[in-house]
Amino acid sequence: MILIAMGVSGAGKTRIGEMLAERLQCPFTDGDAFHSAANKEKMHHGIPLTDEDRWPWLQTIRTAIVDKQKAGETAVFTCSSLKRSYRDVLRNGDKDVCFVYLQGSRKVLEERLTTRTGHFFDPSLLQSQLDTLEEPGPDEAITVSIELTPEQIVEEVLKQVEER
Repeated sequence: MILIAMGVSGAGKTRIGEMLAERLQCPFTDGDAFHSAANKEKMHHGIPLTDEDRWPWLQTIRTAIVDKQKAGETAVFTCSSLKRSYRDVLRNGDKDVCFVYLQGSRKVLEERLTTRTGHFFDPSLLQSQLDTLEEPGPDEAITVSIELTPEQIVEEVLKQVEER
C-alpha cells in the first residue's frame, strides 16, 4: 500500500505523512525532495509552477512509488497533487495508491504559512495553489479536516484505510 498525503502548502502533509509512516512502520518520502532546483527557485521567488514544471517532478515521484512497490514495501509519500491529472500520473491506474486529502480553510492555511520557517515555499503562492486545486471526491481520496489534531487526523486516516 502506498499512501500519499496531499493538499495545498500549509495543510500539514509532511507532519501527517511522517506520523502515518511511523504508525505503519514504513518509509516516508517527502515529494518536495523531488523538485528540481529550478522549481524550488521559482517557488522561493513567488513564481507559481506551471504544468510543464510539474510533469517531470510527478513522474519522478511515480518512479519512486513503483520502486517501493517492487520492493514489496508499504510507504507514505507527500505531494500536493492539486489536480486530478496530477493524481492520475501518480496513481497510474494503480489501486494500491491511496490519496489522503488534508482539507483546510484558507484562514487556517494562511495562519500556518505565516508562522512556518525554513521552507522554500513563498506564502504568497497559496492563492495560486487554491486556484489550481481540484478537490478530490470520495472515489479518489480519503478526506480529513486539518482542524483536527494531528493525532486525530492519523487515527481517522488509518480507520478509513482499514475500511477500504
